Amino acid sequence: MENLISVKNLSVGFRSQHKKTNVVHSISFDIPKGKTIALVGESGSGKTVTALSILKLLPYPTAFHSSGEIIYNKQNLLNMSDKNIQKIRGKNITTIFQEPMSSLNPLHTIEKQINEMLITHSKISYADATKKTKELLINVGLESISKRIKSYSYELSGGQRQRVMIAMGIANDPDLLIADEPTTALDVTVQLQILKLIKNLQKKLNMAILFISHDLTVVKHLADHICIMKDGIIVENNTKENIFFNPQHEYTKKLVNFQNKKKNSKTLGSKKILEVNKLKVWYPIKKGILRRIVGHVKAVDSINLTLFKNQTLGIVGESGSGKTSLVLALLKLISFKGDVIFNEKHISTISNNKLHNLRKDMQIIFQDPFSSLSPRMTIEEIISEGLNIHEKHLTLPDKKNKIKRIMNEVGLDFETIYNRFPHEFSGGQRQRIAIARALILNPKLLILDEPTSSLDVTIQSQILDLLNSLQKKYQLSYIFISHDMKIINSVADYVIVLKEGKIVEEGNTNSIFEKPRNNYTKELLQSVI
Repeated sequence: MENLISVKNLSVGFRSQHKKTNVVHSISFDIPKGKTIALVGESGSGKTVTALSILKLLPYPTAFHSSGEIIYNKQNLLNMSDKNIQKIRGKNITTIFQEPMSSLNPLHTIEKQINEMLITHSKISYADATKKTKELLINVGLESISKRIKSYSYELSGGQRQRVMIAMGIANDPDLLIADEPTTALDVTVQLQILKLIKNLQKKLNMAILFISHDLTVVKHLADHICIMKDGIIVENNTKENIFFNPQHEYTKKLVNFQNKKKNSKTLGSKKILEVNKLKVWYPIKKGILRRIVGHVKAVDSINLTLFKNQTLGIVGESGSGKTSLVLALLKLISFKGDVIFNEKHISTISNNKLHNLRKDMQIIFQDPFSSLSPRMTIEEIISEGLNIHEKHLTLPDKKNKIKRIMNEVGLDFETIYNRFPHEFSGGQRQRIAIARALILNPKLLILDEPTSSLDVTIQSQILDLLNSLQKKYQLSYIFISHDMKIINSVADYVIVLKEGKIVEEGNTNSIFEKPRNNYTKELLQSVI
């Protein structure tokens, strides 16, 4: 098989204050014509800087290569002048990035941005470029946008913006498309559509793809060959089949095992901790000078659910399905209609004073631990905040002992970190701090709103194992919200599938994953099969 690109003994390093640090160490791999090679690894593994080296998009001279070659058309791209490499960028080798909103210029129309790609690399008039742009938009499934090409990127959805990026990427029929985490910011069903689109375009244009991801389940849909990266080294380079069914390296085995992780089923008690009847959260739509209500957005529409002691209820759905509105209603942080009964108390009608006391038993952990932890407070101050509100009678030694105990429970060493600030920690450590803050009040219910979505795969696995062990020890009840079916399978006992504010399917985890009835559920499950 003929290779389009050959990466040989590539090293990547960076200079800072007269110090040199290598982040990629003498790696080698080939990209054959018309095939998809995936670089898979966690944040900091070196996969993105490897890809950016192909088009010399690193911040030179701060970045440097102490060794290596990248051979394309019998030429070493690393030795090319800026003038010559610019002729290749956007024409022969193109890139689509992780976040299309920040990659597209909000001040320019879609027409202008795609036209620019065409005009830069070929002698073509603006009118002809516009004609080609319309064809490209139709090819990537944006027929409606092709009829309004004067639109701006902020007027499009996330999936539409990513399709525009793909249209720009294939505008000049490239030999190689570099896709850097192109589906991470998208919902599961949109993610699958984008992956299918990339695959179809590859077949049609016979282009090679270098696909960068931290998620093996995404790579499984697309790659022919997979390179697993860790700490700047390719630890395994193999076919997709061997990576999934016969992995050789311990790190690869760990990544593959996480994809198949499943919670051990347990016998549930009969004590209800939460009961929800006919819950509605409707947001008014107001129009006109007098701002009259002309309709409602039905974010949550007549939902019933029950949660038992020591049970994990998984709530899954895409953006806009009503997951967050449901949670805010359960905590009485927004207005709602219906009955919410927590620990035999009616939250719907409870006074604010009694609700304040009840909130000690209902804690929430958010998606992004960095934004949910105050950057001005030390770790000790963050974790003790709940005690200062709900347990004012505690003496300072008792408070300190409580903080030490809960930090040890979540795998944090009190003595070495108690006086440090959130920015000094990794994402996984920050999420452990958020868990400690919630658990220090001994709650009965813990609501987890996408608590692992911003974390790497192995850190995700550690946090989920921690949550499962804490639940077992303290008989906690969890409501776990996610758009990722793989995560839900590893934590939930019972699953509710939400779409457009309604429950379209529910049941125990085994029945949902093995015998789904609803087409939407089946569509979500395609992401993990």
